Parts: sequence; structure tokens; C-alpha cells
Amino acid sequence: MRCIILLNGEPHRGEIDTAGAYVICCDGAYSWAHGKVRIDENLGDFDSLKEAPIPSPREVFPAEKNETDGELATLRAISLGATQIEYYGAGGGREDHFLGNLHLLFLARAAGVDAMLITRGAKISLCGAGRQKFSCKEGKTVSLLPFGGDAHIMEMEGFKYAPDDLHLAYGSTRGISNIARGGFSFRVESGHVLVIINEEVA
Repeated sequence: MRCIILLNGEPHRGEIDTAGAYVICCDGAYSWAHGKVRIDENLGDFDSLKEAPIPSPREVFPAEKNETDGELATLRAISLGATQIEYYGAGGGREDHFLGNLHLLFLARAAGVDAMLITRGAKISLCGAGRQKFSCKEGKTVSLLPFGGDAHIMEMEGFKYAPDDLHLAYGSTRGISNIARGGFSFRVESGHVLVIINEEVA
């Protein structure tokens, strides 16, 4: 099942394809998503919303809690059986929330769910062990960054710079700004890798 989670960061400017997806709107995201995106469920503490959302939330969470609304929505999507999660509104706004949103990718990955943050400037995914394949237009700037520790990549294909054996040290910027030849792939031997496909920002 494909799930879309709308977050209260920078409003998404493009179209969002909700066909066949279950859409969860987190709290203040309702202010930019209402009337633009079909919403199946509103979720959160609604501490940043001035109007009652439609549809009415099943539960209103306390404002003082350990989880962000994005984490609650991710756990909700996982409980519904999501196999894929797309996050919109994950970038912009507060940097601490953006960094927290990157950790939602890890939360989803740990549950066996493919997930992607779609911001105004990039598409961001998190990969674990195994062969990874991506599609994008030729010439896109792609960055590969270790997440949570060192990472080891082999068998890189479809990149301008494609070493046979790439060690990404946590704390190093070595994987930033590669160029995709179009579709690209690689094998993660160990660790976790953030894949950032940069978009042109108008």
C-alpha cells in the first residue's frame, strides 16, 4: 500500500498524485494541503491549526508528547500495512524538524517500508544493504551520504564518478555532488546511505 504523509514544512508547490494512496495530513500541513490534496486522515495535536480539519481526526494527541506528528503519522502508516511512504512538506521551516524528518526514513526502513522525502529542492531516500536502483534524468546532481555511521558501496553504475569500491566515512563529505547518467544503481555492502537527487529550483 502506498501512503502519502503531508508535513507542516515548506508547502509543496507541485501536484501530488494521490491515486491509489492513503493520505495522512499532519496538523498544520492542513493549512496548505486543504483544497489542494485529497486527505483521508488528519493526525496530530493540532497546536498550530486555527480551524477544525476535515475529515475530523480520530484522535487529538497532546501537544506535550515525545513524538512529532510526522513520527505518529509514520507509525500509523506502518500499522496500516504501508509498503511505500512519500513525505511532502518535509523541507523548509525549522531545521530541527527537517533533520528529524530524515530519521523518519530510518524508522520506515527499519519496518521494511520504502520511503522518500520530496522537498522543493530534492528527493531523498534511505538505503540499506543490497542492490539499489533509481531513475532520474541525465545530468542530475546526486549525493550519497552515510547515515548513522560509516557505509560501504560497491558496483556503482550510471554515475560520472563510479569507483568500484567506495567507503563513505561518517563525518566526511566525499559522496556529495556526483552526476547521474540517467538511471543509476549501486550495492550497499554495509551501513545506510542517504540518496539525494537534487532538483532545479525555480
